[in-house]
Amino acid sequence: MRLSVFRSSKNISAQLIDDVKGITVVAASSLEQAIKAKGSNKDGAAAVGKLIAERALKAGKKSVVFDRGRYIFHGRVKALADAARAGGLDF
Repeated sequence: MRLSVFRSSKNISAQLIDDVKGITVVAASSLEQAIKAKGSNKDGAAAVGKLIAERALKAGKKSVVFDRGRYIFHGRVKALADAARAGGLDF
């Protein structure tokens, strides 16, 4: 399982991908109504991390590989990762 992160100038999203099957298992984004109110800052990224962790655990996935892509591990990307770890994901 791979936890892939995409960051734009205004939003952030994460998806849990099964590369063997080539499918997205769960996804979360700052565009969702439940998270949109938190904004596009670190608080919003942390909310996305918490939500992706909840959805992954509900799907029975706990151990993942964090794929930050070309983004440095700082700011919103770090906030998302820390919240996902706090939510129960192992990476």
